[in-house]
This record gives sequence, C-alpha cells and structure tokens, in this order.
Amino acid sequence: MKRAARLNAILDLLADAGEVTVEELVERFGASPATTRRDLDSLAEQRLLTRTHGGAVAQAVAYELPIRYKSHLRTQQKESIAQAAAALVMPGMVVGLSGGTTTTAIAAAIAAREDLAAGGGITVVTNAVNIAAQLATRPDIKVVVTGGVIHSRTYELVGPFVEQLLRGVRLDLAFIGVNGMDAAAGATTQDEREAAVNRMMAERARRAIVVTDGSKLGVTAFASVGGVELFPVVLTDEDADVDAVAALRAAGYEVITAS
Repeated sequence: MKRAARLNAILDLLADAGEVTVEELVERFGASPATTRRDLDSLAEQRLLTRTHGGAVAQAVAYELPIRYKSHLRTQQKESIAQAAAALVMPGMVVGLSGGTTTTAIAAAIAAREDLAAGGGITVVTNAVNIAAQLATRPDIKVVVTGGVIHSRTYELVGPFVEQLLRGVRLDLAFIGVNGMDAAAGATTQDEREAAVNRMMAERARRAIVVTDGSKLGVTAFASVGGVELFPVVLTDEDADVDAVAALRAAGYEVITAS
C-alpha cells in the first residue's frame, strides 16, 4: 500500500474506533513498526490525530458524518479517484470541493499531501460542512466555507448565500460530485439546490472536473448541473463500463480513469 493511501486508512480507522495501536497498524498494513510510528508522527504534526505512547487517538472534532458518507468513504473505487484528484492539486492553488462521498474522499487525500505545506499550502472553498471540519485542523490549508442553509441529508450548504460568496471568488480547480453523469444529459444531481451550487462552483473555476465512480455513468438524476461546456473532464474509476466511457468521449468529454 502506498504511503498516502496508508495515511488515509489510518485516519479512517481512527474515525471508526477512536484509537489505534502501532501493533494493530503493523498487522493490518504490513509496514514496519518504525514506518508506522513515522506515519503517526506525520499525521500528528498535521494535527489530524493525537499521539499516545503505543499508538494514537482521534483528534477531537465537533461533527459526526452522515451515514451516507461513512458507508462509502473507504471503497476502493473512491479511493483511487481521490488519489488521482489530489495529485492534480499543486501548492498555492484555490480548490473548490462540492459535497458528496467522492469529494469527501478527495479532501482526505489532499490532507495527506505533506508536500502542500512545504509549498505554501492551498485554499479550499467548500459548501460541505463535513469537508470544512475535516480540513480545519490543517494549518497549511486555508478553508473557506460558503455559508448558506444546511441540507440535513447531505451536510451541504445551499441557497442564495452560497451563490453570493461564490460570485466573489476564482478557483483554479473545482471537483464536483454528482448523482449521474450521462453523455447526453451531462452532470445531474437529485436536488435542484445542490445542482445550482455545483453549477456556480464549476463556473468560477478555470478547470471543473466531475468526480464520480463508474456506477453513476450513464445515469440521469433530477436536476441538471451542466454538460461538456462546463465540465470538459470526468474523473472516474477503471471499473467503469467501457461503453459509458466511450459514449462520454464521443460527446467530447475527456475521461480519466483512475487505477
């Protein structure tokens, strides 16, 4: 397992169990005790956990993720997408993250990027309360929360206050999660308020990327976000249906499959 993926997995274990030991992590991931201690020390320096004599305990946070985030955060497909997305982020960038399971995984992958701090850090603009809380303890990541009304099902902020803030910012990258991505219908979500926020976030970015696992390709949800003119790039996993990927490419999308 690569180091970034291992760091994310450690944080996931802490989120579930509250504490871990070096011995448990060595047995689970196969890294040496010395490497495991260095991993924990690195996460502690980033204020993502608190070191103990024989392991670590979770950093106290004032939120609990909705079940829909917990149930999907550790899947292999979303992990591969998250790692590929995080690799596109360079120090100094302003990055937009919509709400969703895949963007939550991307936030975790970004938090594990030690090189971002050395390069001066980044700014993350998000309308997702859980993502903001997830990144708030990182001193090298400036977190800008849009404001708005919390959507109880998704922890996303929606409404005119979100749009008011987004009109005043410019993003280098925007990673937008969706409920459906179809060659003809484009990117869609189940909620029209979320769709409006996602659309504006994408419009404020120099490069807007749809991030979605393959199960949502060829699917159309209720509210339209935008098509190829807004989202020239779709980042999905290598298990995505080949015909759905081919249809997107034929419609003019650049499709990146993360392995």
